[in-house]
Amino acid sequence: MKDFLDQLNMMIPLLISAILGLLIGFERKARFKEAGVKTHTIVCIGSALMMVISKNAFGSDADSARVAAQIVAGVGFLGAGMIVYKQNQVHGLTTAAGIWATAGVGMACGGEKYYLAVGATILLIIMQSILHSRIKLFKSKKFYSVKIEFQYTGNENKIIKEIFGTDRLNKLQITRKNDMIVYSATITTSREFSSQYLTDILDKHEFILYIERCDNN
Repeated sequence: MKDFLDQLNMMIPLLISAILGLLIGFERKARFKEAGVKTHTIVCIGSALMMVISKNAFGSDADSARVAAQIVAGVGFLGAGMIVYKQNQVHGLTTAAGIWATAGVGMACGGEKYYLAVGATILLIIMQSILHSRIKLFKSKKFYSVKIEFQYTGNENKIIKEIFGTDRLNKLQITRKNDMIVYSATITTSREFSSQYLTDILDKHEFILYIERCDNN
């Protein structure tokens, strides 16, 4: 009976970690992020469970810190799977960091540091809300890609750079078509160009043969 009550008391950190993980996950879900309520809740509970086991299942002679160290490394691999490179930007990095921090909240619960766990949860949610606000200071710079093909006779590449506000042409290919030297390149810029603006550029500059806005690259 005593063993049953002891294990029942061990459920308290898991229940608290479930609530805190759910709160963190709900904030992520509200922003339509890759990892939401389920992922954050399970990570938080799992981390708390590993901490409880490391403290109580191996006896007083065991080094409980070894299990805690493995939690940090294991959750790091989980978060790495959420990071992708798309549209010249890294996506999922904040979500991966959030998963890692949520594991820390679970570990605090498993270590029975409940005030610390609650405080960290509140701080995480507040900071996520502030950093995702529309304040310009916290916004990351967004880049856009434009594929372009133009006839080269002398200084057209310089004109292209001035038009799109860039200092280099990426993925440059030079070919000859019907006695014309043709440059094909990709331009990366922080300016977003509307389809009408690109059409106007095409009409104004006859040496430009082709323009494509790469929204999904």
